[in-house]
Amino acid sequence: MPRPRSEAARQSVLEAMRAAVIAGTYEAVTIEGLAESAGVAKQTIYRWWPSKAAILGEALLEGDLSGADVEVPMTDDVRADLHAWFSATSEGLARPEGVALARALIAVTATDHQLGLALNERLAAPIRTWVAERIARGQVDEEIRADVDAAAIADQLIAMASYAALIGQPLSEERIEETVARLLRGIAR
Repeated sequence: MPRPRSEAARQSVLEAMRAAVIAGTYEAVTIEGLAESAGVAKQTIYRWWPSKAAILGEALLEGDLSGADVEVPMTDDVRADLHAWFSATSEGLARPEGVALARALIAVTATDHQLGLALNERLAAPIRTWVAERIARGQVDEEIRADVDAAAIADQLIAMASYAALIGQPLSEERIEETVARLLRGIAR
């Protein structure tokens, strides 16, 4: 019968993994190095997790996720609100920890599809909620067509910002403005 996890040791391992992601060194993380950083034996890690990606997934699911916390106050100007939100999200993902998180999510998803889906939902849910609320307000104000799928809009914006972060080319102000303008041309009443 396997020994139960020590919660303190488990938290140390998860915190060491979060620190590696924030530092942008996930790719270089080894189980030996992680064990040393966490102050546990590497056998402890091998006993509790099947892979480095599994540790990362658990660390991200349970910890604070940079990028999932973008909140922009809503005004009466849908264009300004979408622009402000897209700019804040793009800026967040362009920071080293945002880039590291985007890359880590790809690594987790490549090795554990279900865990990748859970992480994506954790990150995307607040974004979809904000975008859905803003689109709904625009629909009530008769600025946005009633048939607009807010989740699809959110996914498109997330994909653009994430891709830009992954390739190391943050979205420019001009690109953000052009994206919002084209988006509104497609969904406005």
